[in-house]
Amino acid sequence: MRKGEQTRAAILDVALELASRNGLEGLTIGLLADRMNMSKSGVFAHFGSREDLQMEVLKLYHHRFEQEVFFPSVKEPRGLPRLESMFARWLKRVSVEIASGCIYISGAVEYDDRPGPIRDALVAMVRAWQGALLRAVQQSVDCGDLQTGADPQQLVYEMYGLILALHHDARFLRIPGAVDRANRGFARLIENYRNPVQSK
Repeated sequence: MRKGEQTRAAILDVALELASRNGLEGLTIGLLADRMNMSKSGVFAHFGSREDLQMEVLKLYHHRFEQEVFFPSVKEPRGLPRLESMFARWLKRVSVEIASGCIYISGAVEYDDRPGPIRDALVAMVRAWQGALLRAVQQSVDCGDLQTGADPQQLVYEMYGLILALHHDARFLRIPGAVDRANRGFARLIENYRNPVQSK
């Protein structure tokens, strides 16, 4: 990368760290300039506005989520191996983010009643992930791993509930063992939906 691109990438790395801890709304040009030992105008030169900076941070977070969770999982065979990989990698990422925070989760709180481009982008990203989970569940039904009558929407809803409970208990309440509970919850959930023919 050229020097300008390297500087922009470095700014975004720090911005993502700050946004993960303080939220996207807590991200300011001034705070970022202090962390980067740059002038505000120097940071501003790389981003047209604070909203542009927030949008780029959100895109970077989404890109890293795809690289760590989605793309490795789709290399697994269709059916339960892929679905289980998606949840396991998702769980691992959220467990790592306990110390910093998950932008998808914190962003939902920040922008649930705040219309605008950031909210629209965040909703689109979360829906894209939900869509990927729904497809993985449906494929698990189609290939016979899960019961024919399994409701993909309900299963994904319950998977989301496990992740949100993990984030709440581990990050907010600091209850030990939350990751193990989420894993056990997912195993029990899959067992409830598993095709009994395939289990034999």
